[in-house]
Amino acid sequence: MSNVFDCSLMELPRIASASGNLTPVYGGKSLPFEIERVFYLYDIPGGIARGGHAHRQLHQFIVAASGSFDFLMDDGYNRRVVTLNRPYYGLHVTNMIWGELFNFSSGGICLVLASAHYEEADYFRDYDEFQQAVRSGREP
Repeated sequence: MSNVFDCSLMELPRIASASGNLTPVYGGKSLPFEIERVFYLYDIPGGIARGGHAHRQLHQFIVAASGSFDFLMDDGYNRRVVTLNRPYYGLHVTNMIWGELFNFSSGGICLVLASAHYEEADYFRDYDEFQQAVRSGREP
């Protein structure tokens, strides 16, 4: 089973230029998985949290493309909060980690690179069900 300490903050390469910076991301090279889906969250009203689920198999790489936000990780035993506030750092979130995004700055944009296409069956949306699966040692 994954735990919150398996989730790692990773620095991405930066190509600096007088005309602006560029950060390339390669699935399987920059990230420990191939990228199958990309989505982003934006225009999050103040005080609103997003996420509130876990994935049975999916891995994610989460980047604050603009602004900042906090990410709460919960493995059923431990909790850890990471602040994301630079577009050249991202958080690799392994499977079986309950995640919640909160404390979005004005104009904050959360970019998510995912290891698989959307599949509802991969989600735990009920925390008690997630925690029961973790504590019973059930395979994802």
